[in-house]
Amino acid sequence: MKELAELALDTAKKGGASYVDIRLVRVRKEALSVKNGNIEVIGDSFDQGFGIRSLFNGSFGFAASYELKPEKVIEMARLSVEIAKASALVKGDDVILADIEPKVAEYRTPFKVDPFDIALENKLETLLGLNERIRGFAGINIASASLRFVRKEQIFASSEGAFIEQTIMMSGAGMEAIAIGGGEMQIRSYPNSHGGQFITGGYELVDALAFEDNAERLAKEAVALLAAKECPSTRTDLILGGSQLALQIHESIGHPAELDRALGTEASFAGMSFLTPDKLGKYKVGSPLVNIVADATAERGLGTFGYDDEGVRASRFDLVKEGLFTGYLNSRETAAALGQKPNGSMRADGWSRAPLIRMTNVSLLPGETSLDELIGDTKDGILMDTNRSWSIDDKRLNFQFATEIAWRIENGRLTEMLKNPNYTGKTPFFWGSCDAITDNSSWLIWATPNCGKGEPMQVIETGHGASPARFKDIEIGVGK
Repeated sequence: MKELAELALDTAKKGGASYVDIRLVRVRKEALSVKNGNIEVIGDSFDQGFGIRSLFNGSFGFAASYELKPEKVIEMARLSVEIAKASALVKGDDVILADIEPKVAEYRTPFKVDPFDIALENKLETLLGLNERIRGFAGINIASASLRFVRKEQIFASSEGAFIEQTIMMSGAGMEAIAIGGGEMQIRSYPNSHGGQFITGGYELVDALAFEDNAERLAKEAVALLAAKECPSTRTDLILGGSQLALQIHESIGHPAELDRALGTEASFAGMSFLTPDKLGKYKVGSPLVNIVADATAERGLGTFGYDDEGVRASRFDLVKEGLFTGYLNSRETAAALGQKPNGSMRADGWSRAPLIRMTNVSLLPGETSLDELIGDTKDGILMDTNRSWSIDDKRLNFQFATEIAWRIENGRLTEMLKNPNYTGKTPFFWGSCDAITDNSSWLIWATPNCGKGEPMQVIETGHGASPARFKDIEIGVGK
């Protein structure tokens, strides 16, 4: 593989490229799911290939192939230079890459149990057992459970001298209970909706999540929601559970902090950003309690790695500090445009795509109170948890989220379950209303395994650390 990388770099440089990099990628994915006692998916796939970026006269060209052969590497290297030359004929500003120190390094995700060493029969037995427990509860119409594992091996090499080998292991698991009655459907998911929880790590995740201990509770809540009262339409104090707050961070802070959106070079798929460069270091996006970091080094986060797809070392840095907007996720190109240091946020979802600026683990730092203390300190409010749907505008300012479940809070106590909860707000006012964040005892890095961006769309894995937090005077129960 090293010989193929050197061949690509030499060929592109001889073609006139001032900078070249190549990623050689091998990925194995396993996906299993069961539904109502039936096996729905058994997927085990393998994919490999390489992608070459060449810079010529201030413009990038990119070419890729699945054929790991010397003649194909030469062909793609030459093609990447030709595309760069053609792009240079119609370029705007020159691409200038911020300086980095080229690294020769190796990184591997720490894990205890290789999920690909666990027999298929054992994995299916686990899923079917969970499925049976949920289906055994009266009133449950649909029960499902799933597992997903990914092993990604990558070599990155550049004409500046970088040579980085990485192996990233990801594991995920989840289950759902659905009750249907009275013309409506209610769902409860564990440990999170949209597929469950994911980490960089191994099969030890499945045991750690204690599915057996939560199956009955999940089923009971789904059935109870059918008879629960509707979430009222009003303004009140809102406590968001950690998994819901994680998606709130993802959509209303993480995406706006991507520097390509802020500069207007990414817009067509999911919009640009209200956090324009003139606001950097000046704009209050939250209350003084709000501290948000991007941390690709966080243990077990789904956005954790050693080096990004430009060879920049993973790092931790502030995006929001005491409510003030202080930082962007950037690339070498966008970092140079603003005179910043590259912070390792460029990733591609495979060998056939050029890297984009992507979130790593974008997390709200914990506060100092426990969840019990926070509920006890709330006289009148609502606690919502587990995302069901969301919508946000193309500047990431106006949003609406719905969750699977809510509870009314009266005089410091959870009093009754509420169904069909949702809330709405404007990003800076919402985060500005945050008056309490719970402590480390309930803080967890939740996963977003399916973040989409770009055209053609790339789907990549991100993480978001969060613990439950309270927001004052929020509009809830909208749309009735």
